[in-house]
Amino acid sequence: MEIRQGYSYHIKDEFFDRVQDKYLMSNKENGNYRPHFYAIQDKKNQAFYWMLPISSQVEKYKIIIEKKKRKYGKCNTIIIGKFAGKENAFLIQNAFPVIAKFFDHIHTVENKPITVHDELNRILTENLGEVLALHNRGINLIFSDIEKIRTIMEQELENTECQ
Repeated sequence: MEIRQGYSYHIKDEFFDRVQDKYLMSNKENGNYRPHFYAIQDKKNQAFYWMLPISSQVEKYKIIIEKKKRKYGKCNTIIIGKFAGKENAFLIQNAFPVIAKFFDHIHTVENKPITVHDELNRILTENLGEVLALHNRGINLIFSDIEKIRTIMEQELENTECQ
């Protein structure tokens, strides 16, 4: 499967079973594939993709955004943007790295892949970059253990290359 930035994807259960991180959003609700994740390719290692959960619970996240703005002066961990014609919350605070092996399928509506507009892609990419730069300086704004997950993904890459 070709993985392209600008699209959202569903992740295989195998990934969640493998990494066992309690802060990752659960993969299925009531037998449906949820959530789906917006993919941003890592700038340093092209084999990695940063997955941002996409939530339709916009009102819930607007309240959280306002609280963060009052407390910190800004919020770069949750971005509200249009996806599939509706406002959605893109949750950088719940981002995690993954490799292509764990992508299940592209997210579609009426069998058509849905993309985000270039401007929203730019905003998401910039904010993810800021949050990851803060993480690298010891300020962690991401809930999951991205270092542990990255190590597991590196091991998976090594295992794939050795086969």
